[in-house]
Amino acid sequence: MRSRESVSAVIKAYDVRGVVGENIDADFVREVGGSFARLLRQEGETTVAVGYDMRPSSPELADAFAAGVTAEGLDVTLLGLTSTDELYYASGVLDCAGAMFTASHNPAQYNGIKLCRSGARPVSQDTGLARVVDDLVEGVASTYDGEPGAVTARDVLADYGAHLRGLVDLTQIRPLVVAVDAANGMGGHTVPEVFAGLPLDVRPLYFELDGTFPNHEANPLDPKNLVDLQRFVLDEGADVGLAFDGDADRCFVIDEKGQPVSPSAITALVAERHLAEYPGATIIHNLITSKAVPELVEAHGGTAVRTRVGHSFIKATMAETGAVFGGEHSAHYYFREFFNADSGILAALHVLAALGAQEGPLSALMGEYDRYEASGEINSTVADQDAATQAVLDAFADRIASVDRLDGVTVELTGTKAWFNVRASNTEPLLRLNVEAPTTEEVDGLVAEILGVIRA
Repeated sequence: MRSRESVSAVIKAYDVRGVVGENIDADFVREVGGSFARLLRQEGETTVAVGYDMRPSSPELADAFAAGVTAEGLDVTLLGLTSTDELYYASGVLDCAGAMFTASHNPAQYNGIKLCRSGARPVSQDTGLARVVDDLVEGVASTYDGEPGAVTARDVLADYGAHLRGLVDLTQIRPLVVAVDAANGMGGHTVPEVFAGLPLDVRPLYFELDGTFPNHEANPLDPKNLVDLQRFVLDEGADVGLAFDGDADRCFVIDEKGQPVSPSAITALVAERHLAEYPGATIIHNLITSKAVPELVEAHGGTAVRTRVGHSFIKATMAETGAVFGGEHSAHYYFREFFNADSGILAALHVLAALGAQEGPLSALMGEYDRYEASGEINSTVADQDAATQAVLDAFADRIASVDRLDGVTVELTGTKAWFNVRASNTEPLLRLNVEAPTTEEVDGLVAEILGVIRA
């Protein structure tokens, strides 16, 4: 048996993640595998596809998880080295549950598991992880007395690459020079396969798989991790730069001037492409995505639906609404044609297709999609999240046009198109602030004022 505090510190809202050797090890993930298999067996599932990233601890943990699954009578399809979206592809086409061993953008000492049901359907606290927590805390013993499941190795990389190339036609675009920073993560494994045979001159940076991340963290959300690619784009004279996180499910874009492109602008561009193919379709965006996204969706005849932050909410809403595409400001992009799952490289293919179909540079192409200035997400450590949030509302009481409580508080201000969101972290004593306004000066002023209240 384990304490609920120790288990809940690792099994979080949407995934499993911890420091290897401290709060996550082979015994722990074997128990997780057994609990997950019992849940799946009750639901009639028979197989779990298991993939892992390039972290040194990943193969051992994946094997331990597979042992826990097969002990409960379910079979395991072992994919080996895999990106997270490649694991989702396998779950979709093989119609089986999945487990991806990765800690995404976290430092090297971390590892974890992203779980899904068949068809790449997400697993969160509300849809299975709470049950796994209870099993580990209560020390639930197996009651299965049948034959163990089998482990079969299968490589789906080539099929995954062909599938993605079939979703976006790049065969007729003008040739492009594409600088790619894989950050020593799984992009170095998938990009060569997916881009094979396309009119792309790929200039690789940090493609060697190395889970110790010797060059920089595999977290493109942090601007310091984009610096190498920004310089590389200019040095190589590239038309575009692509930066992937550790498990390659997120992709950040750099223009030919070496400047980052807002993920909200990418969301708007990809949404417009989908609306051209599916007129009147529904597009999902989370509540910290730029207002430019719903404005452009509606201008092109689509229906924009706003959700909470987090992949399980996006995927669930896509399934409920039949949406064709969804985007988050964290550079997660979701596609109905990809089992409602997120794929950074599929979003990149759409950007390359749009860029290569016209003669102008990426900076000019993205101009119409980038209408507002934004702060990015700013974290503050606070002892009482609710009290700090209320203090912000009190400070702005005479300027509030509306308050939305879908996820934290989203405040629209009077006399301007500015808005801000303050929401609590699910796992840490943090408040997260996002501000958007028509000008940089207005953003900076609001950030300073709001942080002055939160951090008082």
